Amino acid sequence: MSVFKIIHITKYHYEKPVTESVNEIRIYPYFSEEQEILQHDLMVSNYPDIQVYRDYWGNRVGLFSIIEPHEELVIESKLLIRTTRNSSVEPKPDSDFIHLKAEVQHNLQLIELTKPELITRQDEIRKICDSVFDETKCIADVVRECCDHIYRNFTYSKGITTIETTVDEILEHQSGVCQDFAHLLLQILRTMEIPCRYVSGYICPHKNGMRGEGATHAWVEAWIPGYGWAGIDPTNNIWVTNTHVKLAVGRNFSDCSVVKGTFKGPSRQELFVFVSVGYEDGVTFEETNQVQMERQKKAAREEEIARAAESQLQQQQQ
Repeated sequence: MSVFKIIHITKYHYEKPVTESVNEIRIYPYFSEEQEILQHDLMVSNYPDIQVYRDYWGNRVGLFSIIEPHEELVIESKLLIRTTRNSSVEPKPDSDFIHLKAEVQHNLQLIELTKPELITRQDEIRKICDSVFDETKCIADVVRECCDHIYRNFTYSKGITTIETTVDEILEHQSGVCQDFAHLLLQILRTMEIPCRYVSGYICPHKNGMRGEGATHAWVEAWIPGYGWAGIDPTNNIWVTNTHVKLAVGRNFSDCSVVKGTFKGPSRQELFVFVSVGYEDGVTFEETNQVQMERQKKAAREEEIARAAESQLQQQQQ
Protein backbone atom coordinates (compact mmCIF):
# COMPACT_ATOMS: atom_id res chain seq x y z
CA MET A 1 0.00 0.00 0.00
CA SER A 2 1.12 3.55 -0.75
CA VAL A 3 -0.11 6.95 0.43
CA PHE A 4 0.04 9.98 -1.85
CA LYS A 5 -0.67 13.67 -1.32
CA ILE A 6 -1.95 15.24 -4.53
CA ILE A 7 -2.60 18.94 -5.19
CA HIS A 8 -4.36 19.74 -8.45
CA ILE A 9 -5.07 23.38 -9.36
CA THR A 10 -7.03 24.34 -12.49
CA LYS A 11 -6.96 28.06 -13.28
CA TYR A 12 -8.90 29.89 -15.99
CA HIS A 13 -7.99 33.49 -16.76
CA TYR A 14 -10.30 35.67 -18.88
CA GLU A 15 -9.19 38.77 -20.80
CA LYS A 16 -12.42 40.55 -19.84
CA PRO A 17 -14.92 39.89 -17.05
CA VAL A 18 -17.34 37.06 -17.78
CA THR A 19 -20.65 36.16 -16.16
CA GLU A 20 -22.94 33.17 -15.64
CA SER A 21 -20.14 30.62 -15.62
CA VAL A 22 -21.62 27.12 -15.34
CA ASN A 23 -19.21 24.24 -14.74
CA GLU A 24 -19.03 20.48 -14.33
CA ILE A 25 -16.02 19.02 -12.50
CA ARG A 26 -14.73 15.45 -12.26
CA ILE A 27 -11.95 15.96 -9.76
CA TYR A 28 -13.27 13.57 -7.12
CA PRO A 29 -11.35 10.29 -6.71
CA TYR A 30 -13.17 7.25 -8.05
CA PHE A 31 -14.73 4.98 -5.43
CA SER A 32 -13.22 1.50 -5.69
CA GLU A 33 -11.62 -1.22 -3.59
CA GLU A 34 -8.26 -0.30 -5.11
CA GLN A 35 -7.97 3.09 -3.42
CA GLU A 36 -8.96 4.56 -0.07
CA ILE A 37 -9.73 8.28 0.24
CA LEU A 38 -8.15 9.54 3.48
CA GLN A 39 -8.96 13.24 2.97
CA HIS A 40 -10.21 15.40 0.13
CA ASP A 41 -10.58 19.20 0.27
CA LEU A 42 -12.01 21.15 -2.66
CA MET A 43 -11.96 24.93 -3.02
CA VAL A 44 -13.51 26.96 -5.86
CA SER A 45 -13.33 30.70 -6.56
CA ASN A 46 -16.26 32.75 -5.16
CA TYR A 47 -17.22 29.75 -2.97
CA PRO A 48 -20.26 28.56 -4.98
CA ASP A 49 -22.57 25.80 -3.79
CA ILE A 50 -21.52 22.53 -5.45
CA GLN A 51 -24.13 19.89 -6.22
CA VAL A 52 -22.63 16.41 -6.43
CA TYR A 53 -24.16 13.52 -8.35
CA ARG A 54 -23.09 10.29 -10.07
CA ASP A 55 -23.02 10.17 -13.85
CA TYR A 56 -23.77 7.27 -16.21
CA TRP A 57 -20.27 5.82 -15.73
CA GLY A 58 -20.36 5.97 -11.93
CA ASN A 59 -18.15 9.05 -11.58
CA ARG A 60 -18.81 11.66 -8.90
CA VAL A 61 -19.49 14.96 -10.64
CA GLY A 62 -19.70 18.44 -9.13
CA LEU A 63 -21.95 21.08 -10.69
CA PHE A 64 -21.69 24.77 -9.81
CA SER A 65 -22.30 28.23 -11.27
CA ILE A 66 -20.82 31.69 -10.70
CA ILE A 67 -23.26 34.39 -11.76
CA GLU A 68 -21.36 37.58 -10.85
CA PRO A 69 -18.66 39.05 -13.16
CA HIS A 70 -15.21 37.52 -12.70
CA GLU A 71 -11.88 37.45 -14.53
CA GLU A 72 -10.56 34.26 -12.97
CA LEU A 73 -11.80 30.81 -12.00
CA VAL A 74 -9.63 28.63 -9.76
CA ILE A 75 -10.47 25.06 -8.75
CA GLU A 76 -8.10 23.61 -6.15
CA SER A 77 -8.19 19.97 -5.07
CA LYS A 78 -6.11 18.63 -2.17
CA LEU A 79 -6.21 14.86 -1.91
CA LEU A 80 -4.68 12.37 0.50
CA ILE A 81 -5.19 8.84 -0.80
CA ARG A 82 -3.99 5.31 -0.14
CA THR A 83 -3.74 2.85 -3.03
CA THR A 84 -4.28 -0.84 -2.33
CA ARG A 85 -4.18 -2.28 -5.86
CA ASN A 86 -2.25 -5.45 -6.59
CA SER A 87 0.81 -4.90 -8.78
CA SER A 88 -0.22 -7.43 -11.42
CA VAL A 89 -3.25 -8.78 -13.27
CA GLU A 90 -4.12 -12.44 -12.86
CA PRO A 91 -6.65 -13.26 -15.60
CA LYS A 92 -8.55 -16.52 -15.64
CA PRO A 93 -7.10 -19.20 -17.95
CA ASP A 94 -10.37 -19.34 -19.91
CA SER A 95 -10.55 -15.60 -20.65
CA ASP A 96 -10.67 -16.00 -24.44
CA PHE A 97 -12.93 -14.37 -27.03
CA ILE A 98 -15.55 -17.10 -26.74
CA HIS A 99 -16.00 -16.45 -23.02
CA LEU A 100 -15.82 -12.70 -23.64
CA LYS A 101 -18.76 -12.76 -26.05
CA ALA A 102 -20.79 -14.77 -23.54
CA GLU A 103 -20.19 -12.14 -20.83
CA VAL A 104 -20.77 -9.12 -23.06
CA GLN A 105 -23.91 -10.08 -24.95
CA HIS A 106 -26.32 -9.32 -22.06
CA ASN A 107 -24.56 -6.21 -20.69
CA LEU A 108 -25.60 -3.02 -22.53
CA GLN A 109 -22.78 -0.90 -21.11
CA LEU A 110 -20.14 -3.43 -22.13
CA ILE A 111 -21.70 -3.62 -25.61
CA GLU A 112 -21.50 0.18 -25.87
CA LEU A 113 -17.81 0.05 -24.96
CA THR A 114 -17.03 -2.33 -27.86
CA LYS A 115 -17.97 0.22 -30.56
CA PRO A 116 -14.95 1.93 -32.18
CA GLU A 117 -15.03 5.51 -33.46
CA LEU A 118 -15.57 6.20 -37.16
CA ILE A 119 -12.15 7.25 -38.43
CA THR A 120 -10.53 7.65 -41.84
CA ARG A 121 -7.49 5.46 -41.17
CA GLN A 122 -9.35 2.46 -39.80
CA ASP A 123 -7.45 0.16 -42.20
CA GLU A 124 -4.28 0.87 -40.20
CA ILE A 125 -6.09 -0.11 -37.01
CA ARG A 126 -7.28 -3.36 -38.60
CA LYS A 127 -3.72 -4.25 -39.59
CA ILE A 128 -2.66 -3.94 -35.96
CA CYS A 129 -5.62 -6.08 -34.90
CA ASP A 130 -4.83 -8.74 -37.50
CA SER A 131 -1.30 -9.05 -36.15
CA VAL A 132 -2.49 -10.00 -32.65
CA PHE A 133 -6.02 -11.39 -33.01
CA ASP A 134 -6.63 -15.06 -32.29
CA GLU A 135 -10.00 -16.23 -31.00
CA THR A 136 -8.33 -18.84 -28.79
CA LYS A 137 -5.89 -16.37 -27.18
CA CYS A 138 -6.30 -15.16 -23.61
CA ILE A 139 -7.91 -11.69 -23.72
CA ALA A 140 -5.32 -10.32 -21.31
CA ASP A 141 -2.52 -11.46 -23.65
CA VAL A 142 -4.17 -9.71 -26.61
CA VAL A 143 -4.60 -6.51 -24.61
CA ARG A 144 -0.96 -6.68 -23.53
CA GLU A 145 0.27 -7.18 -27.11
CA CYS A 146 -1.74 -4.18 -28.33
CA CYS A 147 -0.30 -2.05 -25.54
CA ASP A 148 3.19 -3.23 -26.43
CA HIS A 149 2.63 -2.33 -30.11
CA ILE A 150 1.82 1.27 -29.20
CA TYR A 151 4.80 1.53 -26.86
CA ARG A 152 7.22 0.23 -29.49
CA ASN A 153 5.87 2.09 -32.52
CA PHE A 154 4.74 5.48 -31.21
CA THR A 155 6.95 8.19 -29.74
CA TYR A 156 6.11 9.87 -26.43
CA SER A 157 6.39 13.57 -27.23
CA LYS A 158 4.78 16.57 -25.54
CA GLY A 159 3.49 19.59 -27.44
CA ILE A 160 2.63 17.83 -30.70
CA THR A 161 -1.00 17.09 -29.88
CA THR A 162 -3.83 18.83 -28.01
CA ILE A 163 -6.79 17.62 -25.96
CA GLU A 164 -8.81 17.59 -29.19
CA THR A 165 -6.39 15.51 -31.30
CA THR A 166 -8.13 12.67 -33.14
CA VAL A 167 -7.02 9.05 -33.59
CA ASP A 168 -6.43 9.79 -37.28
CA GLU A 169 -3.99 12.55 -36.31
CA ILE A 170 -2.23 10.31 -33.80
CA LEU A 171 -1.71 7.68 -36.50
CA GLU A 172 -0.35 10.38 -38.80
CA HIS A 173 2.05 11.84 -36.22
CA GLN A 174 3.07 8.42 -34.84
CA SER A 175 3.56 10.25 -31.56
CA GLY A 176 1.69 11.83 -28.69
CA VAL A 177 1.15 11.71 -24.94
CA CYS A 178 -0.82 9.56 -22.50
CA GLN A 179 -4.25 10.75 -23.62
CA ASP A 180 -3.41 10.03 -27.27
CA PHE A 181 -2.09 6.55 -26.54
CA ALA A 182 -5.18 5.77 -24.46
CA HIS A 183 -7.48 6.80 -27.32
CA LEU A 184 -5.43 4.76 -29.79
CA LEU A 185 -5.55 1.65 -27.59
CA LEU A 186 -9.31 2.07 -27.16
CA GLN A 187 -9.76 2.13 -30.94
CA ILE A 188 -7.66 -1.01 -31.40
CA LEU A 189 -9.37 -3.00 -28.65
CA ARG A 190 -12.87 -1.96 -29.66
CA THR A 191 -12.17 -2.95 -33.26
CA MET A 192 -11.68 -6.46 -31.86
CA GLU A 193 -14.88 -6.02 -29.80
CA ILE A 194 -13.05 -6.00 -26.47
CA PRO A 195 -14.95 -3.70 -24.06
CA CYS A 196 -12.67 -0.97 -22.78
CA ARG A 197 -12.91 2.43 -21.19
CA TYR A 198 -10.82 5.57 -20.80
CA VAL A 199 -9.45 6.36 -17.33
CA SER A 200 -8.24 9.73 -16.05
CA GLY A 201 -6.12 10.17 -12.96
CA TYR A 202 -2.53 10.51 -11.81
CA ILE A 203 0.61 8.43 -11.94
CA CYS A 204 2.53 8.89 -8.72
CA PRO A 205 6.29 8.97 -8.14
CA HIS A 206 7.82 5.68 -7.07
CA LYS A 207 11.48 6.03 -8.08
CA ASN A 208 10.85 4.09 -11.28
CA GLY A 209 11.04 6.89 -13.84
CA MET A 210 7.70 6.23 -15.50
CA ARG A 211 6.42 8.68 -18.10
CA GLY A 212 3.86 11.14 -16.79
CA GLU A 213 4.86 10.97 -13.11
CA GLY A 214 3.62 13.87 -11.05
CA ALA A 215 1.01 14.97 -13.58
CA THR A 216 -2.47 14.19 -14.76
CA HIS A 217 -2.42 10.87 -16.58
CA ALA A 218 -4.64 8.65 -18.72
CA TRP A 219 -4.80 4.93 -19.33
CA VAL A 220 -7.27 2.21 -20.34
CA GLU A 221 -9.30 -0.45 -18.56
CA ALA A 222 -10.19 -3.57 -20.56
CA TRP A 223 -12.83 -6.10 -19.59
CA ILE A 224 -11.25 -9.50 -18.87
CA PRO A 225 -13.69 -12.45 -18.58
CA GLY A 226 -13.66 -13.91 -15.08
CA TYR A 227 -11.60 -10.96 -13.78
CA GLY A 228 -13.40 -7.71 -14.56
CA TRP A 229 -11.84 -4.34 -15.34
CA ALA A 230 -8.06 -4.53 -15.73
CA GLY A 231 -6.10 -1.29 -16.06
CA ILE A 232 -3.29 -1.05 -18.60
CA ASP A 233 -1.04 1.94 -19.28
CA PRO A 234 0.13 2.16 -22.93
CA THR A 235 2.34 5.17 -22.15
CA ASN A 236 4.50 2.99 -19.90
CA ASN A 237 3.63 -0.44 -21.32
CA ILE A 238 2.55 -1.85 -17.95
CA TRP A 239 -0.51 -3.17 -16.19
CA VAL A 240 -1.75 -0.51 -13.79
CA THR A 241 -0.16 -0.74 -10.35
CA ASN A 242 -0.61 0.92 -6.97
CA THR A 243 1.12 4.05 -8.29
CA HIS A 244 -1.96 4.90 -10.38
CA VAL A 245 -4.73 6.99 -8.78
CA LYS A 246 -8.09 6.95 -10.58
CA LEU A 247 -10.37 9.97 -10.92
CA ALA A 248 -12.94 9.08 -13.59
CA VAL A 249 -13.85 6.56 -16.29
CA GLY A 250 -15.80 6.84 -19.52
CA ARG A 251 -15.93 6.17 -23.22
CA ASN A 252 -13.19 8.73 -23.96
CA PHE A 253 -11.53 11.88 -22.64
CA SER A 254 -14.70 13.92 -23.00
CA ASP A 255 -16.47 11.74 -20.41
CA CYS A 256 -13.61 12.26 -17.93
CA SER A 257 -12.65 15.90 -18.46
CA VAL A 258 -11.69 17.48 -15.13
CA VAL A 259 -13.60 20.68 -15.97
CA LYS A 260 -16.31 21.42 -18.52
CA GLY A 261 -18.14 24.70 -18.64
CA THR A 262 -19.61 27.69 -20.38
CA PHE A 263 -19.73 31.40 -19.65
CA LYS A 264 -21.22 34.59 -21.04
CA GLY A 265 -19.00 37.35 -22.34
CA PRO A 266 -16.81 38.30 -25.35
CA SER A 267 -13.60 37.13 -23.76
CA ARG A 268 -10.79 34.75 -24.57
CA GLN A 269 -9.64 32.36 -21.89
CA GLU A 270 -6.32 30.89 -20.84
CA LEU A 271 -6.09 27.61 -18.94
CA PHE A 272 -3.28 26.73 -16.56
CA VAL A 273 -2.99 23.39 -14.74
CA PHE A 274 -0.69 22.73 -11.78
CA VAL A 275 -0.24 19.26 -10.29
CA SER A 276 1.91 18.28 -7.33
CA VAL A 277 2.21 14.64 -6.25
CA GLY A 278 4.00 13.82 -2.99
CA TYR A 279 5.14 10.35 -1.96
CA GLU A 280 5.53 9.01 1.59
CA ASP A 281 9.30 9.51 1.61
CA GLY A 282 8.90 13.23 0.89
CA VAL A 283 9.69 13.08 -2.83
CA THR A 284 7.44 15.50 -4.72
CA PHE A 285 6.83 15.82 -8.44
CA GLU A 286 5.37 19.07 -9.80
CA GLU A 287 4.21 20.17 -13.22
CA THR A 288 2.56 23.32 -14.57
CA ASN A 289 1.04 23.45 -18.04
CA GLN A 290 -0.68 26.10 -20.09
CA VAL A 291 -3.32 24.21 -22.01
CA GLN A 292 -4.25 25.48 -25.45
CA MET A 293 -7.03 23.79 -27.33
CA GLU A 294 -6.95 23.33 -31.08
CA ARG A 295 -9.88 25.66 -31.71
CA GLN A 296 -8.05 28.41 -29.83
CA LYS A 297 -4.99 27.90 -32.03
CA LYS A 298 -7.20 28.01 -35.12
CA ALA A 299 -8.91 31.20 -33.97
CA ALA A 300 -5.53 32.82 -33.30
CA ARG A 301 -4.27 31.85 -36.76
CA GLU A 302 -7.44 33.16 -38.40
CA GLU A 303 -7.14 36.46 -36.52
CA GLU A 304 -3.50 36.77 -37.54
CA ILE A 305 -4.42 36.17 -41.20
CA ALA A 306 -7.27 38.71 -40.97
CA ARG A 307 -4.96 41.34 -39.49
CA ALA A 308 -2.36 40.73 -42.20
CA ALA A 309 -5.01 41.06 -44.91
CA GLU A 310 -6.33 44.27 -43.37
CA SER A 311 -2.83 45.70 -43.14
CA GLN A 312 -2.15 44.83 -46.78
CA LEU A 313 -5.43 46.44 -47.85
CA GLN A 314 -4.58 49.63 -45.96
CA GLN A 315 -1.17 49.79 -47.67
CA GLN A 316 -2.80 49.39 -51.09
CA GLN A 317 -5.23 52.23 -50.33
CA GLN A 318 -2.47 54.65 -49.33
